[in-house]
Amino acid sequence: MDYKLQTVGVLPQLEMGSLDGKSVHEFMDKSHFSPEVDAQKLHPTHTVEIGSCSGGLQASSNIMCMLRNVVYENIKKVVFSSKLNLLMPFGPLAILAEGMTGHRGWVFVLSLLGITPLAERLGYATEQLAFYTGPTVGGLLNATFGNATELIISIYALKRGLIRVVQMSLLGSILSNMLLVLGCAFFCGGLVFNKKDQHFDKGTAAVSSGLLLMAVMGLLFPAVLHYTHTEAHAGKSELALSRFSSCIMLVAYAAYLFFQLKGQKNQYVPLNEEGSLNEEALDDDEAPEISKWESITWLFIMTAWISVLSEYLVNAIEGASVAWNIPIAFISVILLPIVGNAAEHASAIMFAMKDKLDISLGVAIGSSTQISMFGIPFCVVVGWIMGRSMDLNFHLFETATLFITVLVVAFLLQEGTSNYFKGLMLILCYLIVAASFFVHVDSSADGGQVGT
Repeated sequence: MDYKLQTVGVLPQLEMGSLDGKSVHEFMDKSHFSPEVDAQKLHPTHTVEIGSCSGGLQASSNIMCMLRNVVYENIKKVVFSSKLNLLMPFGPLAILAEGMTGHRGWVFVLSLLGITPLAERLGYATEQLAFYTGPTVGGLLNATFGNATELIISIYALKRGLIRVVQMSLLGSILSNMLLVLGCAFFCGGLVFNKKDQHFDKGTAAVSSGLLLMAVMGLLFPAVLHYTHTEAHAGKSELALSRFSSCIMLVAYAAYLFFQLKGQKNQYVPLNEEGSLNEEALDDDEAPEISKWESITWLFIMTAWISVLSEYLVNAIEGASVAWNIPIAFISVILLPIVGNAAEHASAIMFAMKDKLDISLGVAIGSSTQISMFGIPFCVVVGWIMGRSMDLNFHLFETATLFITVLVVAFLLQEGTSNYFKGLMLILCYLIVAASFFVHVDSSADGGQVGT
């Protein structure tokens, strides 16, 4: 409906006098129905039926009615538009279970279920914001807020001194993105386009693979130093090396962001079969469903609610391990990342099925790169500030798993093509990793024992 027709009910009241000395045209320019909003092609849910408000009210009452309708339509679109949001009541139930029963197993399960839709809606709000920021910044925002859940959980775990839970949950996030998320994207995209190989930019994949190998190097040397007993200062060199390497990795990630934003303008524009930019993909019919500031507001709301539930989740991990007889290693590496990666999982599959594999790759591999080059070093620095001995020694089993995973993914990405068989291989590799951590017992004594 044209925005001019929607405001017919307001104009007669505005013609009776000015609003604080301002003309009707000034009011229209600053109202919700400005041509600027029309130019952005917002979703029809933003149309506000002013006629539903009483015609005898003053202009200020009409503005309040407009805002009320906008808020109602916004909540309807963000909160009630996804079937996954049926799990949202589990969040408050987790808080009630903590206060009434204190059963750690149920608190953990309810918190996990409650965080799942919040992580997905966080990804939705980020995607809406990406319409206003452009594809490159949008891809970075998607990776950043997609990892917000894992980082929040990690900070709460650090606060409690659960260093091994932090390490394993971050490791699990990398493994989940590289094997499960990317594998599902390749598999679903390959099924939709089963008569051809899908193409993506080999140069971008090579840069991401190089950064992941650099992250493996950062994690490998502290572990080697520990297990070869070659520290110059026993108990101190390993931690000092980890903190120094973390600072270097943060600098490298900052340089990577600069490289992406300044030198790789077309990184998230899909490629055609000849490997050139697909101009048709730029002219799709997709449009934002909520405005920029509404997206930002929802990002803050979802992040705050995830923070609350994350505290209950972390506090219940050890109790849940005992109650349900599940190793903490499996909970940290497999269960927590699957919930945290809900947004990336949905986005990567959706874009792959639209033959926008570069965006899927940016979401999955970009998220892994961000966790390995920013998330892990950031937690080391935060632990340093908190006085916790968080380091880059992820122990031999975990470091070897990450190293082999990076090699497998880098090998599959080197051709610049994908199909459903490559996706199936990645998914099966993830199942092997999950089974390995289910039978893995970590006898570490720091920050809480991880195992059964």
